[in-house]
Amino acid sequence: MTRLVLGSASSGRLAVLRGAGLDPLVVVSGVDEDALMAGLPATAGPDEVTGALAAAKAQQVATVLPSPVAADCIVIGCDSMLYIGGELQGKPASVDEARARWRAMAGDSGRLHTGHSLIRLRDNQITHQVTENVVTTVRFGDPTEDDLEAYLASGEPLRVAGGFTLDGLGGWFVDGVDGDPSSVIGISLPLLRRLLRSAGLSVAALWAANPVH
Repeated sequence: MTRLVLGSASSGRLAVLRGAGLDPLVVVSGVDEDALMAGLPATAGPDEVTGALAAAKAQQVATVLPSPVAADCIVIGCDSMLYIGGELQGKPASVDEARARWRAMAGDSGRLHTGHSLIRLRDNQITHQVTENVVTTVRFGDPTEDDLEAYLASGEPLRVAGGFTLDGLGGWFVDGVDGDPSSVIGISLPLLRRLLRSAGLSVAALWAANPVH
């Protein structure tokens, strides 16, 4: 029975998987994202950055799993960043930064890049590893000043890539998405299905091994 391991602290990713019938083991990676990004070439594009971060998270988690889990499991690492205005945006560092971002992107659209890295472990050995990206266009609304200040006061924008959510309070201020909505929350179910297939696994097999109780 193949255990699914989510290498992320994201409540959004966990909710997507649980809503899709899977209850993963959550193991948060200790990857230093800033240090890893600093080591990438200055010419690295959004897919290269998010893919490298996702792969590093999956690899780190794969090394710390207890033997009974590593005997038969799938590890998923993810990373999301918003590309807008010619810049790649992670989590805002402060309320002021989040406010400035929202004022700049209100009424505009950006491309959310989400890297997915899958590692297959059998008998405590890596037998398969693949990393891919998905890109979804997000069309932002134009919140009033009162709404924006209330949203910033909630603290949510500081916890998420790009300073917004689709499945939380920020959903009020997203006019639409072009692409896979689950990837905007942090993990793409269609891409994950394809990555599982490349590892010789089906959604049905994971449903049976990781049921939501």
